[in-house]
Amino acid sequence: MTLQELIKEGESKTLEFKETLPKNDSIAKTVIAFSNTSGGKLIVGINDQREVVGIDDKEIFELQDRIASIISDSCHPNILPEIYTLNIHGKIVLVIEVSRGNLLPYYLKHHGKDSGVYVRLGATNRQASIEMIQELERQRVHQSFDEQIAWDTQLDSLELRALQNAFNKIGKTLDHAKLLSLKLIKQEQGTYYPTHGLLILLGLYEHVEIKCARFKGTSMAVFLDKKEYTGDLFSQLENTELFIKNHLHLKAEILGLQRTETYEIPIPAIREALVNAIVHRDYSNFGRDIKVGIYDDILNIVSPGGLPNGVTIDEVLLGRSEIRNKVVARVFKELGYIEQWGSGLSRMNELCRVANIQEPKTKESGDFFDIEFVRPQMVKTEGKVSDTDDSGANSTDYDRLRPIVPDYDQLQIEEKKILNYIFDNEKITKKEALNLTGYGETKTKEILGALVDKNIIVRDGQGRSTYYKLMVDAK
Repeated sequence: MTLQELIKEGESKTLEFKETLPKNDSIAKTVIAFSNTSGGKLIVGINDQREVVGIDDKEIFELQDRIASIISDSCHPNILPEIYTLNIHGKIVLVIEVSRGNLLPYYLKHHGKDSGVYVRLGATNRQASIEMIQELERQRVHQSFDEQIAWDTQLDSLELRALQNAFNKIGKTLDHAKLLSLKLIKQEQGTYYPTHGLLILLGLYEHVEIKCARFKGTSMAVFLDKKEYTGDLFSQLENTELFIKNHLHLKAEILGLQRTETYEIPIPAIREALVNAIVHRDYSNFGRDIKVGIYDDILNIVSPGGLPNGVTIDEVLLGRSEIRNKVVARVFKELGYIEQWGSGLSRMNELCRVANIQEPKTKESGDFFDIEFVRPQMVKTEGKVSDTDDSGANSTDYDRLRPIVPDYDQLQIEEKKILNYIFDNEKITKKEALNLTGYGETKTKEILGALVDKNIIVRDGQGRSTYYKLMVDAK
């Protein structure tokens, strides 16, 4: 885009406007933040309404000298920006263009590195936390957090079965040599230690989890179901995908003589988004986790940590790949979860286009990366209401069953489907339950058995005449 087009877009991770030249510290903080993040342009002569007001052309040389002196006196290591003017519709603006530096982290000299480092989050400059400073230092030497040794953990204390099983499933062996080549372990002074990457993959850190919730309506005011998944990353991925499937609508199509059911959002696209969140999230910050929210209108996947190494969202969408977690990424690539570096988001978009639904919205929101799938609005077909909640019934069904079923909101979504079916039809057979849940016979039997054990439904009849009905008089 041209500069005029950028100005219309407004301030961003790489663009800041000032009507007049700001104070010394303000200039230095912005230049430092750009140098530590993605680079950027500070443009003087643009007001808050994105209007070009320009500067006095008699002051150009004086302003350029003053800016150069401020940056030289205030910033460390040295930053050498380009300072130039542009004529926009007859008005002169001053541009301070800064590239991302390679001597990270940059900071205010008089504050020191502990409190003088600034980074760019969205359209604002933020003082960097200790974790951010450490990450910048790792970026300077091209090392990721998950490549570093976890000194406090003994290798022989770890159970590697989950990781070994993942390799065995695709016919590969995870032996000592493979652990070394993937940097899952490292040797120091004759002793082998696990890296943070190995502990992350095994899910041994408290913050390595995915929190899932299905909310009622379009806000977080009331949740209908929630789960927190821990353990190895592969089981977290599998369980999260199953949670999402349980809360999405199925649509049926007749293709030739076959009746085919597909989810309203392509599952491969959702899997791409989940893998992206798991592989690229910031594991060095121990206070945050991945969150998945399902609402009536959207499916939202949020991972902690903005885009790594100063990459912008436009560059990512064009296929640029920067890997924050090199160990985790190598393992996921080895196991086939990643087809090609830099192709995940474009593939996700293509899958949605093929399914004739809106492409997901991707954005960097502060220090988080957000992927939002818009759920298609369902319509009435063949006399059946399709704009329903996950139980297959109208939202009023929740109101009618909640008062009479103990702990109704804590039930699994498939249990709710069965209860709503019984409410409408007085009873349900095993065959009807199989069709309703979409699971196999064993899993469906477990669901029915769980409802019986909770004294919510009761089994009646014998043999093929067996059916289930509500324990209480619901109507």
